[in-house]
Amino acid sequence: MDTPIEVLRRVFGYDSFRAGQQEIIEHVVSGGDALVLMPTGGGKSLCYQIPALVRPGVGVVVSPLIALMQDQVDALTALGVRAGFLNSTQEFDERQRVEAAFLAGELDLLYLAPERLRVDSTLRLLAKGEISLFAIDEAHCVSSWGHDFRPDYLALSELHERWPEVPRIALTATATPATHAEISSRLGLEQARHFVASFDRPNIHYRISSKNEPKRQLLEFLRTEHPGEAGIVYCLSRSSVDKIADFLVDNGIAAVPYHAGLDARTRAAHQARFLREDGMIVVATIAFGMGIDKPDVRFVAHLDLPKSVEGYYQETGRAGRDGLPATAWLAYGLQDVVQHRRLAMEGDEAHRRRQVLHLDAMLALCETVACRRVMLLDYFGQQRSEPCGNCDTCQSPPESWDGTVAAQKVLSTVLRLARERRQKFGVGQIVDILLGKKTAKVLQFGHESLTVFGVGTELTNTEWHGVARQLLAQGLLAVESDYGALVLTDASADVLRGERQVRLRRDAQRPARAKSSGGAGARPVVELPEEAAPVFERLRAWRAATAKEQGVPAYVIFHDATLREIATASPASLADLGRISGVGENKLAKYGEQVLETLASS
Repeated sequence: MDTPIEVLRRVFGYDSFRAGQQEIIEHVVSGGDALVLMPTGGGKSLCYQIPALVRPGVGVVVSPLIALMQDQVDALTALGVRAGFLNSTQEFDERQRVEAAFLAGELDLLYLAPERLRVDSTLRLLAKGEISLFAIDEAHCVSSWGHDFRPDYLALSELHERWPEVPRIALTATATPATHAEISSRLGLEQARHFVASFDRPNIHYRISSKNEPKRQLLEFLRTEHPGEAGIVYCLSRSSVDKIADFLVDNGIAAVPYHAGLDARTRAAHQARFLREDGMIVVATIAFGMGIDKPDVRFVAHLDLPKSVEGYYQETGRAGRDGLPATAWLAYGLQDVVQHRRLAMEGDEAHRRRQVLHLDAMLALCETVACRRVMLLDYFGQQRSEPCGNCDTCQSPPESWDGTVAAQKVLSTVLRLARERRQKFGVGQIVDILLGKKTAKVLQFGHESLTVFGVGTELTNTEWHGVARQLLAQGLLAVESDYGALVLTDASADVLRGERQVRLRRDAQRPARAKSSGGAGARPVVELPEEAAPVFERLRAWRAATAKEQGVPAYVIFHDATLREIATASPASLADLGRISGVGENKLAKYGEQVLETLASS
């Protein structure tokens, strides 16, 4: 029987494990249960794939990612791993073929959608085969406290009852201490060994900008920082997705939309283009991206405020999985706060409480004057003593200012409208009153006669909107009704009486983009010498043609990081090529001669 390190070298082509992997793998290989919290790009998949290859039997992987199972199986097949999947997208004959392979012991890994485990025929099938382990991927889906709850995951605790001797490993990239505890309880993993890796992704540059003409901001971001590079743009609504995708295409940028309003065939085609074509951008709702193993996503952009820090962290974690520098950029504005505050008040009491806590944490991250990475890690229960140096607040620290008087003016205006006129208005009307603008709406309601009319000319329209945004974020204002009317909160009185100081953030100018070579847990990044750049491009062209011919994503052939190392080292023989990180035995045999021919033609 191969050892884990032998499998790592022979199959995956790596000489050493990343931080934390070896201990997890050896624990599961010895038959122990594990709950693994590890960031996206940290190498979670190897933590169950290698034990499945070492232990006798078939590793059964429970995953909600039906649309990606084919790509996951293709990637393993390219490594020489015998893998298959069962889900609702397959024809009867295809399911029969996979089931027969499972029963004959001809699979190393079998991927299942969680709903398949509610079907008696699936349970009978598993009972007839030899199972090496159960891997529960995206384990946060079992938690109602988490951001992506899936009811089918609640039944997974039965696996241990039916197969008590089979080790289980549950894995997730996003879990606060509360989510962690719920995963453990719901899956019956209290006695399992828990492995919690650092959630830090040091190669990702975090930046949050005030929203001001978001389309223009996005276009500038793409053209100046990520021209021709692959990335994901997230929007909250389907209509926004369509509009932004059309806008990018109209401006000469390759982009496709992805959301639940598109038919399944179109979604699959757009996902395939994103995975298989270099430099493609997908504009999507948050339904897109979980489990996508595309390593060269250079940026994730949000044009709307995410609902939670967990969701934000998971979505931004889809950038830079190869350890190379990547950007997480968010445009955030007043209307985002208004909309989310209103949505957070829907549903039952427990739901409202969760939503408000999630939103407050997300707003605190947006409005902080401290290091964003420190706040992110703290949210997940991890401490970092020093600022990261790779986020906007570190590189261009924003000023904070005493906004108490400004806050009092806004709150007084809301108060006077309510008391003197029995009226409630949104931010726009409040700001117009403070600036002394005699608009048609101001004159219609006689607001020019209010004592607060024109008392706010020291700030601009944009600055007053920023004040209102931060008052909402701090809970000193609230949103009432579908129309976004502002009302006071219990905390407003202390400010109006002068008993509470209000510190506000002054938005800084956009910092220069940081360069990062990754950090702890990331694979070493090979800097590309100038003379190796043309060789790298020829290797990419060969890879693209090969991937197209085989109908698989380019990264299934080789990752960019591997091609960079090949271009730099310029191996002259198969033996030399086999020493490159990411070139395992199967890929060496399959592609080695083609790579050497490509190098020889350079």
